[in-house]
Amino acid sequence: MANNALTMLQTRRIIQLLMEGCSLREIHRITGIHRLTVKNYSHRFQSSGQSFSELFVLSDHDLSVLVHPPRTAKSTDERYSVLDNQLQRLSAELAKKGSSHVTKQVLWEEYLQGSPAGYQYSQFCYYLDQYTQQHDATMPQQHQPGYRLQIDFAGDTLCIIDPLTRERIECPVLVCTLPCSSFFYVEPLSSARQEHLIPSLNRALAYLGGVPKNILSDNMKQVVTKASRYEPLFNELMEQWALHYQTNMQATRPRKPKDKPSVEGTVHLAYSQIYARLRHDEFTSLNALKYRVRELLDDANDRPMTDYGKSRRERFMELEQELLLPLPPTDFAYKRQTTAKVKKNYHVVLGEDRCQYSVPHEYIGKLVKLIYDEAVVEVFLDFQRIALHQRIVGRRGIYSTVPTHMPESHRRYHEQQGWTEEDFTSKAATIGPCTKEVVLRILSSKAYVQQSFDACLGILRLQKKYGSNRLEAACGVALQAPSVSYRLVHNILENNRDKAEVVRDNHALMLPLHTNIRGKEVYN
Repeated sequence: MANNALTMLQTRRIIQLLMEGCSLREIHRITGIHRLTVKNYSHRFQSSGQSFSELFVLSDHDLSVLVHPPRTAKSTDERYSVLDNQLQRLSAELAKKGSSHVTKQVLWEEYLQGSPAGYQYSQFCYYLDQYTQQHDATMPQQHQPGYRLQIDFAGDTLCIIDPLTRERIECPVLVCTLPCSSFFYVEPLSSARQEHLIPSLNRALAYLGGVPKNILSDNMKQVVTKASRYEPLFNELMEQWALHYQTNMQATRPRKPKDKPSVEGTVHLAYSQIYARLRHDEFTSLNALKYRVRELLDDANDRPMTDYGKSRRERFMELEQELLLPLPPTDFAYKRQTTAKVKKNYHVVLGEDRCQYSVPHEYIGKLVKLIYDEAVVEVFLDFQRIALHQRIVGRRGIYSTVPTHMPESHRRYHEQQGWTEEDFTSKAATIGPCTKEVVLRILSSKAYVQQSFDACLGILRLQKKYGSNRLEAACGVALQAPSVSYRLVHNILENNRDKAEVVRDNHALMLPLHTNIRGKEVYN
């Protein structure tokens, strides 16, 4: 309305200046309107057969019709009848999404091939836009509180970075929204498979604190077995999930995203309120990413909405919270199972992600059952659980190994690979100060400290064969030598020199004291 009124004011200003005898150049200078536009207006005024004074007193509507006459091409131009028969097809082509990438320019060029004398590009676009606007009207929807939760996956993903390989791991993002209050939930997942989708839906309902009467999704394969406009078929697992929460599954019509416009809009809200604030952050675990997303989600739900003066959380608590059905006592438990044979490396392979999980080495060659969900992997043999692992998320071909599952030799080797200087000195100190001193001298004897680890390990293992007391005594004897080594300590113990030293010391302590023994002062 404001633009239309401004146009009429400008038009009357042009009429007034023409009445005063101003030239087109002067009118352009005074009004700022282009000279060709002023010339066009003047020509239309003269063609009307009315004087400037009569035109000046016309109503805004009559003057608008005079300046902007309605297009009559539909009834008089044969080109329009040819184009009119194609408008439905052209509009549908333009609305297609995917890999076609059709534009108006492409459609116009194809149109001219069949109608060389057809409209030019601007007129073609004008009639195509008119048709699209008339046939693409959106019906306003009234949403009942607590009636329906709309769910969808965002088109863009978030990611985590593998701390070892720096590989970028994509994480699909689930978005859920209650249309009445616009209260929403967002969570990144390790995958869009059912095993991760269903636990995420459990957490979404827990975030709401209740269950809506209906759950509406599009025809995603994780939910819908067979799409239908009137009677879609849901897979058995989703039916069990809906039965557990006493809710009803619904699906949109095929290829009709406007059936769930609220969650489509919420996806864009998630982009601006969550994705944008994560653009400079780097996460090395899915849990860390989820934690940060939850913080930004709470902030977005607590942010005041301009149209209502209240936050989404406040509107949810006022309008919908009391109308939600109560949550069941326990979450829906989603677990899958498979079988695997324990390999010679005492691990079993979980086929979905090719990750390997250890079991006690005594079960090599056994056929075991794996029961797993998104969080844990359990290994059973004859109804007895023999191993429990945290599920490896987002990476393929990774090993999860419990040290107690290894054979003794493997475990010792594994432990040795992780030795540090502090490990050797602390263990030697528990035996005695002489043993600690020997270890310290050996550690400092090599250009690279790692080269002395095997010698230190050998000295500590002598405790198992000879005992702590003998090892400490042998180290005391070894410290009298210019340099110490594992071989020196080992030879002392093997030749019982530590025992001989102890006897000699004890004999010296047992010599009797009497007056016939002369002291050092005699030799002064």
